[in-house]
Amino acid sequence: MKDIQNQNDNRKIPLQKVGVKGLEYPIVVLDKKNKTQNTTCSADLFVNLPHHFKGTHMSRFIEIFHKYHKDLSMKQFLLMLEEVCTKLNAEKAFGTITFPFYLEKQAPVSKQKGMMCYQCTYEGEVSLREDSSFEKNFTVSVAVPVTTLCPCSKAISEFGAHNQRGIVKVKLQGSHFFWIEDIIQMIEESASCGVYSVLKRQDEKFVTETAYENPRFVEDVVREVYTALKNAEAGFSWFSVEAENFESIHNHSAYAYTEYAKS
Repeated sequence: MKDIQNQNDNRKIPLQKVGVKGLEYPIVVLDKKNKTQNTTCSADLFVNLPHHFKGTHMSRFIEIFHKYHKDLSMKQFLLMLEEVCTKLNAEKAFGTITFPFYLEKQAPVSKQKGMMCYQCTYEGEVSLREDSSFEKNFTVSVAVPVTTLCPCSKAISEFGAHNQRGIVKVKLQGSHFFWIEDIIQMIEESASCGVYSVLKRQDEKFVTETAYENPRFVEDVVREVYTALKNAEAGFSWFSVEAENFESIHNHSAYAYTEYAKS
């Protein structure tokens, strides 16, 4: 059959990215407690397209992704992109998957169990070198809900202090293996308190009092997470930390952001 995609294009315009976007797919990722976890993702897969090619073969993206979808660990994700690059005769391949990561979490006092959901993202890029090896770039992002209590509100009030739920997002780059669960724990320990899906009355008392004894500005949370990640055994070469507090007494959010790069 005629292969239109492989025909020459005379407009001489290279394309930086072509591929598939918003591919919804079941995947299997690593789980520290249960070894693996079944979840679903939204995937974007692209390659560069030299100016002389009319198009790329979209179906090959799906074929390769299906081959790897039952084992999309961080290592396998990059191997998948290498195969995408090779099979589509490209110089570069790009991939992003965003997926919910679930953890069973006990309430602090009653020990009632519930499921917590954390949004995670893998982003990767591989480039073919002249010696046929690959240059690789890979990051993992994790978004964690937390509770924060305002230090200023506590200091100026005769009783009580306003608190709110926030989201802390980290983006990590490193060559060593690490568990997503460990990153989540670092973040929760850096806030006034963690959040839970199930809380009985005794648990609510514990969470409220714990947050009151650990007030944190949004700036404090970012700095605490920064310190924990910098000292982590995984030895991240680069990371970013951002926190957004959905203020309970303002109609706007409080926000802070920072980055680290290993010198």
